[in-house]
Order: sequence, then C-alpha cells, then structure tokens
Amino acid sequence: MTLEQSCRHGICCLLTATLLTACGQAEQHAAPQPLPVLTQTAQAAPLKLSEDLPGRVAALRVAEIRPQVSGIVLRRQFEQGTEVRAGQPLFQINPAPFKAEVDTAAAALQRAEAALARAKVQTARLKPLVETDAISRQVYDDAVSQRDQAAADVAQARAALARRQLDLKFSSVEAPISGRIDQALVTEGALVGGADGAPMARIQQIDQVYVDVRQPAAALEAVRQSLAAQPDSSGHGLPVSILRDNGAPYGLNGRILFSGVNVDAGTGDVLLRVLVDNPERRLLPGMFVRARVPRAQYADALTVPQQAVVRIGGKTQLWTVDAKNQARLSVVELGELANRQYRIRSGLRAGQKVVVEGMERLADGAAVAAREAAPAAAKH
Repeated sequence: MTLEQSCRHGICCLLTATLLTACGQAEQHAAPQPLPVLTQTAQAAPLKLSEDLPGRVAALRVAEIRPQVSGIVLRRQFEQGTEVRAGQPLFQINPAPFKAEVDTAAAALQRAEAALARAKVQTARLKPLVETDAISRQVYDDAVSQRDQAAADVAQARAALARRQLDLKFSSVEAPISGRIDQALVTEGALVGGADGAPMARIQQIDQVYVDVRQPAAALEAVRQSLAAQPDSSGHGLPVSILRDNGAPYGLNGRILFSGVNVDAGTGDVLLRVLVDNPERRLLPGMFVRARVPRAQYADALTVPQQAVVRIGGKTQLWTVDAKNQARLSVVELGELANRQYRIRSGLRAGQKVVVEGMERLADGAAVAAREAAPAAAKH
C-alpha cells in the first residue's frame, strides 16, 4: 500500500468514527418517552357517608298484665297472638266476693246516712232552745258534735263503698294499652293476686318499634353534627334505613331519637335508639337487624380512589398532572374512606387530574402521557 492510499484509508476511518460518535451523542440527548398513566379528574359532588351497624328490635311499649285483686280466674276473654285494644277485657276473676263486699259497704253507707239525718234533726230542734236558754249550751254543743261525727261517718262509708266498687271493677282484668298480646300465662281456675311475681299475659305495641344499635363513642360526634344539621322541627329526625342480615333493605325507614349518655366500659360503645314504623309487623321484638346510620353529609366533596394515595415519609400525597403534562407530587389531608374512595380535605382542587394508575415510575416533573380512566360506576 502506497503512502497516498494509507492516508486515504486513515481519513475514511476517522470520518467513520466521527459519525458514530455524533450518532451516540444524539441518542443520549434525545428527549425521553412520556410515561403512560391513567388519570381521573377531581370533581366536587355531594357525598353522603353512612355506616351499617348491628341492632336489636324492641317493642315500642310493653305492658305486663297483672291482677290488682286476688281471686280465682273464671275465664280468658281473648285469642292468643291477636290484636287487642285498650280497655278490652282479658281475664275475668270471680266477682262474687267483691259483689258481697260492695253490698256490705252500701248497707254501711245507708246506716251512716240515717245517723247523720237524725243528728241534723236533733241539732235543728235544740238550736232555738239554746237561744232562749231553755237548755244548756253544753247539750247543744254535744248535739252539734254528734252531727259532725255522723257526717264524717258518711264520708268514710262512701269511700269504703267506692273502694269495694273499684275492687269489683278490677275483677275484670282489662288491657292497659292497645297492641298484640302473647300467650296466656295463667289458665282458668288459677289463683292470682296482686303480689304475684309472674304476669298473666304480655301486650306489646309493634306498629312502631325501637331498633337499638351500638357504635363506637369516637363516631358519636359525626352523628351529633348530622343531627344538628337536620333539626327535628317537623317531627322527623336523622333518617336511618333498616337492613337484613345479608344487606338487603327491609323497605322500612326510621329516625334517630337520641344517643345514650353512657359509654360501655367493656366495648367503648354508646347506644343509639332508632324509631321505625312497622305497619306490617315485619320486625318483631328480639330480632337482630342492621341499621344504616348516616355519619356525615357534604355538599361539595372531592374524592379520589384509594389506590391513588401514596405515603412517603409519613405523609399522604397524590400524583397530579399539570397543564404541561408533567407529574407533580402534592401533599393532601385525607378524610373518610367509603367505597374505596378517600375524601380529600385539603391539598386538591376541583378540575385537577389525579394519577390513579402508573405512578410507580413517576418522578416530580416527569413527562407523562395521561389517559382518562373510566368512571367508577362503569368499572362495575
């Protein structure tokens, strides 16, 4: 190879190396590809938060039927398990002894009234005589005293008669309230008395029932705020839905009457009493149900999916996409979690795009290729 050919070959090699170096540098300075992410635009919307709590059904009113007089039960005057009205006769206790006592008291009253009439006549006769000093004042005063004593005897006999008549009335045991009566707890021929510990029957009003639920004391403040936001001026309190064990609704709605004032030392729970309309008697005392109790209500709430929230250094943060399609990391304050959605208290504005998928490789300021995620309702 001549010197000229060697020079040409060296120049060609130098040019080739220069071109390869320039291509490598161009590849190194080329812009990185945008990272694909799924985003969801934050929108303010009304939000109602509730909690399903177990509860037990209790009758609105319970009346235990007890006798007020002692005697033998002659007959039962109701059908077991039926509706009874207030004042309806339920049991008949043998009235014969009470009728005899009424007759005795009536005779004593007649005797007292006759004595009073005689004392009045005697006093009237002696009054003009004492005025003319025909008799001593002592005789007249004694007559007046006997008249007053006879009047007191009449009052006492009349009260005794009223008491005996009341005992006769009580021999017919009546329903104190309207409602559904259970089985009879005594039979005909049983001896009953006012001091008996066991009732004769039991009446329960279940056209309306109570549902007693318990919830943690820490959640009580949210319920109180909801109650304050919906004043019970029209007779309707905070609405509550009643659910079956499987979560299906009964179709019965109630309202919270009050919350308990004592916290259970063992569980840390407080009692919530719910009044529920039960016209078809579908809820029976002692049943276990679930009550959907409202916790909070917001007119304009911003929510994000649970997976969008990241925790870095003990702080809760969100990845958002700005107008230049660049990822930004923002610190936010979380609220309640419901249906896998966090309510954002602060740190997020309506209209911002929140990254819900693909944030694993993101860095602050990184270029992204954002694609709007399908709405939550459409995913289901």
